[in-house]
Parts: sequence; structure tokens; C-alpha cells
Amino acid sequence: MSETPSRRIDRIQPFRVMALLAEARELEQQGRDIVHMEIGEPDFPTPPPVVEAATRAIADGKVHYTPAVGLSALREAIAGFYQDRYGVSVPAQRIVVTPGASGALLLALGVLLEPGQGVMLADPGYPCNRNFAHFLDARVQPVPVQADTGYQLSLALVQQHWQADTRVVMLASPANPTGTLIPSAELEAIIDWVERQGGTVIVDEIYHGLIYGESPPTALGCSERVIVINSFSKYFGMTGWRIGWLVAPGELIPGIDKLAQNLFLSASTPAQHAALAAFEPQTLDILEQRREAFEQRRDFLLPALREIGFDIKVEPQGAFYLYADCRRFTDDSFAFAQALLQEIGVAITPGNDFGDNQPQRHVRFAYTTSLARLQEGVRRLQQRLAPDG
Repeated sequence: MSETPSRRIDRIQPFRVMALLAEARELEQQGRDIVHMEIGEPDFPTPPPVVEAATRAIADGKVHYTPAVGLSALREAIAGFYQDRYGVSVPAQRIVVTPGASGALLLALGVLLEPGQGVMLADPGYPCNRNFAHFLDARVQPVPVQADTGYQLSLALVQQHWQADTRVVMLASPANPTGTLIPSAELEAIIDWVERQGGTVIVDEIYHGLIYGESPPTALGCSERVIVINSFSKYFGMTGWRIGWLVAPGELIPGIDKLAQNLFLSASTPAQHAALAAFEPQTLDILEQRREAFEQRRDFLLPALREIGFDIKVEPQGAFYLYADCRRFTDDSFAFAQALLQEIGVAITPGNDFGDNQPQRHVRFAYTTSLARLQEGVRRLQQRLAPDG
């Protein structure tokens, strides 16, 4: 009898973009020049003060296990960050350091959900959200969202789709793949209503530092019962370091601690020591310069893609993504992305990765490469898709 995977594995979908990325790398090995706009990873290296802090920590022998909830100094530093940036007082005891935002999400869902309970989330949305819910045998409740709500859940949509067994509402602001924000008043209203139903709101704020315009408040200012997930990956430029955090109500921390001990013991010790330097003034200065560079890229790419013929209904206020309707060119976004890669060497992400809400007519562009490379990508797209435009 052959070994077969569990049934839950069948419900978890792979990242289709990874197949495209592997194909792009193979083309590069063959000598092709590829413009990468598919992966949501900043092209900037980790800021030097962070690298230097990691080097010192390793040289000093700070490589042993930390408590499962993280270094006390790092939890205190994150608490200080919330106070300095948002004016919100968050006790360090409510902060847990994790192996990336993915580790934070797994802990949050693991401490909240019973099998069969519902997790409501926006469609399109980040695929790990629904896949982690499947992994925990929860019931995924995707809500199709459109441009009229900025591709975000609204209070009206949450109320409309709420069911008796709904336990968690997941929000992301700014969101992947759309880069849109939930208005602060709407966010507060959703949190208040869900909590009055006995549910919990989890808010993904991993792109919060990458906002182009007035910075919104953190969801932690709305309630002490909300769970917020964040990461050092995107704004802080530490993707491969695998370090993130979550903030949860105090009564959930013992359960989260117990889960962390068993699931991964603790986050990487060198990465935690490195992350301490992420909040230093010189590091934040570097990060703000990079945020301005991302804004310049958005301001170039958005009108350029619209001119070619992509329908981008909402201007993203944050992150580094543009979610585009491509139906002028195709009714199969995956085949379209493959054709662009093979024919003109431009790599983008098909909508299939982000849910079931018209994925075949959407693609995502990530402006995580230099302005010069974006200009080259636009030139190739213009030549291929709108040669007479």
C-alpha cells in the first residue's frame, strides 16, 4: 500500500508563482534577461546596522535558545516602537517574537480555533491565511471583495457573511495583493462589532511601514482584544532572517507560549539580536529613504500600466503591489503570465494565487525592483501588448 498524504493537504494549494519563479530562474541560467515583478520581497539588502548587530551577536556567542516568546529586550523594543510611532502603550508581556509573520499567524489561529469553526477573510487575499486555516481543520469563509470597498472587508460585508460558527475575522491593512488600506473608522467598527459577537479580529500589519501618505493608526489602538501580526520582512528588509511578532490579549499569551515551545521552540537567536538594531534611528532613516523609493516606483508603474491597458481600479496606499484586471488581454491569467515570461522576459504573478474571486482576469505586479528595471519591463509590455499605443 502506497503512502498517501492527509486529506487536509489536498485543501492546501501551492504558490503557483513559485513555478513561474523557477521557470524564470531557469531562463536566466540560459542567458535570458528577466524583469522580476512577481515576488513580494524588497530588493534592498538588509540595512547595515542590522547586519552588524547580527555579526556581533554571533561573535559574542549569543547563539543559544531564547525563551519561546522571544528575547525580553526585543519584546521591550517592539513595545517602544508602538509607543514612539503610534502613541499606543502595549505591554511587552503581550508581545511574542516569532519565526516570521507566518509563525505569528499559525500561533494566533492555533490558540483561537476549534476544528470546523469559521475564519472569514477577503478574497482576493494572501494565500497563507486560508491555507493555515485549512491546516487547522477550520472552515474558510472567503468573502468576494471589489473595488467599491478597496478590495477590503467592510462592516457591512462582515455582518452579511457572519455565521453562528464564525470565530475569527482576518484583515490585512495594507493588503496583499492590492496594497489597499481599511479606513480607520471602518476598521474600528469591524473590530467592535466582531468582539460583541464573541469573535476575534486578527489584523495583518506587516506592510504598515510602507504607506504612501498619512500613516494610519495601528489596530492595537482600537481594542486590547484584537490580535496584530507584524514582521521584520517587508519594511525592515529582513525577509530571509525569518523574524516577526504578534501582539495578543494577555490571557492568550500562556497558550501561545505553550504552542511556540512545541511548534518551533523559539525564533532564530541571531535574527532576534539583529532585529534589536532595526529600531535604531540610523536604521529607521535608511528605511524611510527606501519607503520613498517604493513610492516613486508606484507613481511610475501605476499610470504606465494603465496606459498599456491594464485596469487598476484602486490606487494602492501601501505595500508594493498593483492588482490589475487583465481581461483586455486574456481570460487566463496564469497562461498570460507564462506567455509574458517566455516571450518578453517579464515575470508577474497570476491571480490564481490569491483566491477564487475572478482570479483568471487578474494579475499582480510587485514593484520590488529598481525603477530602471521597472521602466524596462514597461517597455517590453508596451511593445508586446500595445505596440500601436
